[in-house]
Amino acid sequence: MAISNDYIQQKLTEKFGDQVFNFEDTYGMLCFEAPKELNLKVLQYLYDEPSLGFQFLTDLCAVNFPESANRELAVVYHLHNLVENTRIRFKVFTPIATPDVFTATQLFSSANWMERETYDFFGVNFVGHPNLKRILNVDEMDYFPLRKEYPLEDQTRIDKDDEMFGRG
Repeated sequence: MAISNDYIQQKLTEKFGDQVFNFEDTYGMLCFEAPKELNLKVLQYLYDEPSLGFQFLTDLCAVNFPESANRELAVVYHLHNLVENTRIRFKVFTPIATPDVFTATQLFSSANWMERETYDFFGVNFVGHPNLKRILNVDEMDYFPLRKEYPLEDQTRIDKDDEMFGRG
């Protein structure tokens, strides 16, 4: 039987108090936040605590929230307890001006390429990463394409004008 979300929340709250917050149950998956300075401590606890056992990093990605001052970038960790078949989502937020978050590569080897991809597309600087460089885009790129700072299309294109489709 899977570990209950209430139990996971209780264990995290016992260990970290109010430093873990914004707990919510999204379609049965527990989601929560912590300050970016605690990301490694929380991840290590989730990994080491025998009653939790979140020892598989399913995914690591980022999300850009340009309207949220000092919380523009979110780093999202999806963790899985393979024995109990339980998944959780853990988020840390960082300002776009100082996008520094500690690397999780010492705990999860799979974080290596996922952090490189997150750096490549969002510009999150994973402090302590052994080889943080672009993985999919060219090295000469001086911007991070998945940030919402850029328009999705060329605004001067006339073939996308509503008049071309009888709506003008």
